[in-house]
Amino acid sequence: MMDAADVLAALAPSRSAAVVLASYLAYLAAAGAVLPGKLVAGAVLPDSSRLHYRCNGLLSLLLLLGLSSLGVYMDWMTPTVVADRGLELLSTTFIFSVIVTFLLYYIGLRSRHQSSSLKPHTTGSSIQDWWFGVQLNPHFMGVDLKFFFIRAGMMAWLFINLSLFAKSYLAGSVNRAVILYQFFCGWYIIDYFIHEEFMTSTWDIIAERLGFMLVFGDLVFIPFTFTIQGWWLLGNKVELPLLASVANCFIFLVGYLVFRGANKQKHLFKKDPKAPIWGKPPKVVGGKLLVSGYWGIARHCNYLGDLLLALSFSLPCGASSVIPYFYPTYLLILLIWRERRDEARCAEKYKDIWAEYCKLVPWRILPYVY
Repeated sequence: MMDAADVLAALAPSRSAAVVLASYLAYLAAAGAVLPGKLVAGAVLPDSSRLHYRCNGLLSLLLLLGLSSLGVYMDWMTPTVVADRGLELLSTTFIFSVIVTFLLYYIGLRSRHQSSSLKPHTTGSSIQDWWFGVQLNPHFMGVDLKFFFIRAGMMAWLFINLSLFAKSYLAGSVNRAVILYQFFCGWYIIDYFIHEEFMTSTWDIIAERLGFMLVFGDLVFIPFTFTIQGWWLLGNKVELPLLASVANCFIFLVGYLVFRGANKQKHLFKKDPKAPIWGKPPKVVGGKLLVSGYWGIARHCNYLGDLLLALSFSLPCGASSVIPYFYPTYLLILLIWRERRDEARCAEKYKDIWAEYCKLVPWRILPYVY
């Protein structure tokens, strides 16, 4: 067990951590630019423009897995390189995020662009503008930074987990709990990249400006806090009963079906408002709001699926500590806060249509509860 002094020492940024981070981001930028992928049109922005996203994240991931495997086989790197430098990478990535967001803030304020993507949006509060961002879709050398950072965070989550799994394997501590946790997270992340184009219709991409909130969330929070369960299992042996394992699998499956199904229905509806939902013509309020399928059950049913998935990632850690349950607890607070923000924005945007929609779909996230 590391004491406070050891933790502080391990948190010190290092040159090797900076090299790992720089190499990783450089690879993603190069792979994103040259690898083939489906070109997906984004949402129509207020100025009637729309961005296009090359969705080659899955191919980029598979190629990086192959290159990493080759590096391990040739003894150019160890499979535990990320786990061995976990705290160094955390502090180095945090510093990088802060620097990037100050640059985004500085450049955004001086932008003279009038397009929806690059026009500066300011509130008069420097802190708020730095936190939420100034520009909607800033670019660097042709790279859409918002889409890039989301991809980087999701992929890093997987690689940290794989490095932790390698560490467990070498220590001979792989058991049912470790396998379930790794499988659930791996499935979720790979599935994300299989359906990467669905990300182009999410609120983060469409409406959130790029500031510290998103950059830190993507590069630091996702990979380094969503893996807390993996770190916990590395240092704590959990003997998971068979019945508990089956229940955990059931929660994961239900969460996945709701989360993926709801997001797919929303994405397809935005692409084709007449596309069938569960084999029937979609029911729509005001020509804009979908009230069929999952979206006729709760106004933010995808959040319910996400919460069930988050819970399933933590359940393999047992009930001896609250630490592995940080992710689902944080996500619950975040999604309720985000749901409140979404509701206020939608009420302002759709007015009477939104009021009618709320009457038809009274439940926010969990039917008959909330």
